[in-house]
Amino acid sequence: MKIVVAIDSFKGSLTSAEAGNAAADGIRRAMPDADILVFPVADGGEGTTAALTDGLHGIYRSVSVHDPLGRPICAQYGILPDRTAVIEMSAASGLPLLTMQERNPMHTTTFGFGEMIADALAQGCRNLILGIGGSATNDCGTGCLQALGFRFLNADGVPVQAGNAGLSEISSIDGNSILTALRESTIRVACDVTNPLYGPQGCTYVFAPQKGADASQLADMDDAIRHFAGIVQQILPDADPCLAGSGAAGGIGFALRSFLHAELINGIRLIAEQTNLTAAIRCADLIVTGEGCLDAQTAMGKAPAGIAEIAKQTGKPVVAFSGITCPDDTLHQCGIDAFFSILQTCCTPAEAMQPDTAKRSLAQTAEQVFRVIRCTKDYKI
Repeated sequence: MKIVVAIDSFKGSLTSAEAGNAAADGIRRAMPDADILVFPVADGGEGTTAALTDGLHGIYRSVSVHDPLGRPICAQYGILPDRTAVIEMSAASGLPLLTMQERNPMHTTTFGFGEMIADALAQGCRNLILGIGGSATNDCGTGCLQALGFRFLNADGVPVQAGNAGLSEISSIDGNSILTALRESTIRVACDVTNPLYGPQGCTYVFAPQKGADASQLADMDDAIRHFAGIVQQILPDADPCLAGSGAAGGIGFALRSFLHAELINGIRLIAEQTNLTAAIRCADLIVTGEGCLDAQTAMGKAPAGIAEIAKQTGKPVVAFSGITCPDDTLHQCGIDAFFSILQTCCTPAEAMQPDTAKRSLAQTAEQVFRVIRCTKDYKI
């Protein structure tokens, strides 16, 4: 039996590779002769760099950049054998880099993410894959663009302040000093959301509260983004704030597409194609996927749903594992045939998320599920 295991990370507990290998260990105990392939996966957020760099035998590069509040940090990105750079926004501009008290998207900036892109260009990379999940920002990517040579000026010709707070001040945009390497580069953005730039479903109202914004700030922040979009459209008439994904990562989806001609691609589909996961799924008998929590949001472009969609194109059955499962028919509708919680005993969330406990629980659950599969009359090695 050929089995493909492609499980997203159990955030705060297991990486994608650790989760996949734990499930594979359990499957082997039930089916010692099974042919099992483990693929690290991600959907554009945390783990994207590791999934592609490890999966394609690339190398890692560390670079000194600035965090969302402008403090120096060391961030890491991947360079694949073909010189494609794989860069996660969260490494420099991510929410986990800030304490709860520091989170305020009025002032956080994507500048460090732009510094990482600039470093990759300086290393000779001209193909870039950008994962933009997990950001702490709502600056429409202006910080990132500033690091790449763009200038955002107020009516007096003075650079505006960082973060969303500066967007309403922008009167003009100067692109005369952008890095020349950008004109020679191809940029693909792994994006797992379809939100427009502004409005009730835009980046501010949907995502800014989890980044530290309070209710009293939302209307002004959204207005500032509308203002910025209007300025951009005066310069770039094809810029489309309503395009699906424009509101990703605090509006950086809009900026990357408008200014850098980036292509926004479903994250798991991009990774699946790059790592040959799609081809492996087509040749497999059964697919195993999962993530830390399986619920209605899983069906909205996250890795397990994307993997299930690929599997269903060739009629392959899909089993999923997670720490938490929220019974919802949308999981079946998106192609997951059966899903299982790995919790073995009553315990606290902290206890369940201990890496050794999570690995053991995942392996034990996978073993028991595949013992049942082994006993079915249709099972064949």
